[in-house]
Amino acid sequence: MRAIVVGLGIQGRKRLSIAGSDAVATVDPMVADARFRKVEEVPLGDYDAALVCVPDAPKIALLTYLLGHGKHVLVEKPLIAPDRSALEGLASLAASKRAVCYTAYNHRFEPHFVRMKETIESGALGRIYLCRMFYGNGTARDVRNSPWRDKEAGVLPDLGSHLLDTVLFWFGRLDAPLEIWSADRFENRAFDHITIGARGAPVVELEMSLLSWRNHFTCDVYGEAGSAHIESLCKWGPSIFTRRSRVLPSGRPPEEAVTLVQADPTWALEYAHFKRLCETGARGNIATDIVINDHLSDLAKRALAGTGR
Repeated sequence: MRAIVVGLGIQGRKRLSIAGSDAVATVDPMVADARFRKVEEVPLGDYDAALVCVPDAPKIALLTYLLGHGKHVLVEKPLIAPDRSALEGLASLAASKRAVCYTAYNHRFEPHFVRMKETIESGALGRIYLCRMFYGNGTARDVRNSPWRDKEAGVLPDLGSHLLDTVLFWFGRLDAPLEIWSADRFENRAFDHITIGARGAPVVELEMSLLSWRNHFTCDVYGEAGSAHIESLCKWGPSIFTRRSRVLPSGRPPEEAVTLVQADPTWALEYAHFKRLCETGARGNIATDIVINDHLSDLAKRALAGTGR
């Protein structure tokens, strides 16, 4: 597969490295070593797919151009729009051109995220009562200094999109509305710490922060027969998955733990997945984007309006 990389920031450089010999050109209006300044300058016959790593605002226009010319697209998360009609239009365009439109949520390929999904679906935990996640970066100052990141809902679309996608990955659609439980601007103009939740089955608690000076992720899933826990991601390792079996009527539960000390495997695994989608003509994941966009749009409006519900 011949791919171009559009946008040579941190994410674009990572995608370029993973694509390796598949990468035939780079595009960026601001980076001197990019081969092209605009995607329209790249001859259409030179590539089959584009890895789009740009800020949120130009994504819809870029994807419309690329999909309209039958090019497969991997785009960095989140894929958001003022309303769902723009995303529905991209889905229709991709289908009509038989092109894959895939939004990158690389944590789906995190080994312990896959292990958690398998544990939940196995029924080993019984009925699930609660899923609680925390995702924290220490990037408040970097975001504040960015010309485009410190605005609007801030950390909500940035890290919240990952958490929402993980909930959909493990449980499917929520059966209760999400609410803003807290939204704060401790250091930034935009929100740098937010907690959201849904009082459904399971209850979901999602906390995201740019003020966690050590980048960290934790997850706790509690069920009637036991619990499962994730401590950290591979890139911040060691990453630990712990499963505990409930003792009735009470008592210290037996537990099993798997610890991984390894480099982040998710980028390469996700790129391989994208290539398989392109080769087999499978659909992308815009349907998931539409769900996430609906949630993020509603939550952002509430947070910015200062209303929790």
